[in-house]
Amino acid sequence: MQPDRATIPSGDLAAPTPVRTRVDVRALLLRYALVIVLFVFVGVLGVSNASFFTLSNFNVVLLQVSTNALLATGATYVILTGGIDLSVGSVVGMSGVVAAMVAQRDGLPWSTAAVAAGVAAGGAVGLLNGSLVAVARVPAFVATLGTMTIALGIAYVLSDGQPISGLSDAFLAVSDHFYGFPVPVLLMVAAVVVSWLLLSRTRLGLHIYATGGNPQAARVAGVNLRAIRLTVYTISGLLAGLAGVVLASRATAGIATTGTGYELNAIAAAVIGGISLMGGRGSIFGTVFGFMIIGVLDNGLNILNVSPFYQLIIKGAIIIGAVFIDSTLNRKDD
Repeated sequence: MQPDRATIPSGDLAAPTPVRTRVDVRALLLRYALVIVLFVFVGVLGVSNASFFTLSNFNVVLLQVSTNALLATGATYVILTGGIDLSVGSVVGMSGVVAAMVAQRDGLPWSTAAVAAGVAAGGAVGLLNGSLVAVARVPAFVATLGTMTIALGIAYVLSDGQPISGLSDAFLAVSDHFYGFPVPVLLMVAAVVVSWLLLSRTRLGLHIYATGGNPQAARVAGVNLRAIRLTVYTISGLLAGLAGVVLASRATAGIATTGTGYELNAIAAAVIGGISLMGGRGSIFGTVFGFMIIGVLDNGLNILNVSPFYQLIIKGAIIIGAVFIDSTLNRKDD
């Protein structure tokens, strides 16, 4: 028996109407405003100075950003949990001094020990930061501001305010080349890749995002907030220690003030790259974009012979713009 076709609504036989999603052009422009600015700036630089697009200049940019990349990667972990680490600049100087003191002795074992000592010194400050924030419940800004001063003081005491030079050739190789590639750049790439895997492919990464996104819900779900905060500050300290070792090797001396102000560049790179200061949002690839845009800006402005004073103004304006975009998008999402 054939069904009565007249009883079947014609709409049921018609093809489904495609659902049109509304594109918020304003939100897209806001989200990618800094990308647009970067491409415009790169285009202007390329037109005004032919040397900007050369391979040698690209290598210079990568080498220049490698140290800030390590610090910004560490800052990413901390900021994702809703924290802040102001101590990394002083940790860079302190770790470089500690490494240089050991690296004055010749031989590969001593050079290896120097690298380990510098990284461990940074990790110790990071662990202290984490303990103050997670266990003692000291606000992150106050805790890391205090350890910033302490680390700088330790660096001055250990070095007596003087550069520690006479470092072994094996230690200086830390900033040399490995199969044609600069070691600092290789360390930068390794830090980014490992961080991407850790943040996007592991339970620890999920807990880091949860801690910054909604601490109360994360606690209810069984996330150990103290352990997570201890971990991220320790990672930040370890990467700052590694950055200090690299800079000591590049400068051929351990200098207490080497990392002064570096914490601001690290935080700026993370924020420019879309890591939300409110925590829980952003990715390590955003941070990569952040430290690259700072590196390109610094390099390009130097090529154009722009005064360092004006460079500070430009960089500060970009940071304010990045925070404005972040807060605007968060208000929209809320």
